[in-house]
Amino acid sequence: MAVSVKQGALFGAPGARALAVWLGLAAGLALGGCVTEPEPMRHILRGDVAAVRLDPGAARDALTRYRASKGLSPVRLDPVLSALAQRQANAMATAGEMSHDVDGALAARVERAGIDAERSGENIAAGYFSQQEVFDVWRKSPGHNANLLMPQATRFGIALAKAPDTALQVYWAMVVASDPPRREGPTAVPASKSPSGDDPTATRLSISPVLGR
Repeated sequence: MAVSVKQGALFGAPGARALAVWLGLAAGLALGGCVTEPEPMRHILRGDVAAVRLDPGAARDALTRYRASKGLSPVRLDPVLSALAQRQANAMATAGEMSHDVDGALAARVERAGIDAERSGENIAAGYFSQQEVFDVWRKSPGHNANLLMPQATRFGIALAKAPDTALQVYWAMVVASDPPRREGPTAVPASKSPSGDDPTATRLSISPVLGR
């Protein structure tokens, strides 16, 4: 799992009933897909699904402040990463399941989206009813925190999807990534092809522990 961002109220307070929650993180090698490990369930208070909101700008500012407190560079919102995160959140909500692989392994989804990055990682969560809660639990998990504090990260996308009729009801996804690798000279290998014919993403994504269901 990755971790949470800076403090500062980002969203409203949770409501009444208890709900089982899972968290997840992934950073993948294209050939190996996501590595997954079970994460213990956590019970939280349940809130009003309709009231749950995502503020991407606030998420960017909070993440940048958190990274700055550790001596790391800021991150920017990236529309391609945001779209990738939204597809993942939507897929989890449709399936009623929190899983990195519900719409395919992370490495495959990154390649499909045309993302060129030396490193990328994904955090997911479900059952949390405020953006602040999600960041808090990510920050407290070593794996998720490693994604939030990825030294090479320069961009990210975050998304929320709701499925009130499912057990977890609210699904979150965040993808962080570095910029494309620098390629110099006329002999640089195009992003779409490697000399061996293998998927170039396989050499540009590093694997991290994955926590989640």
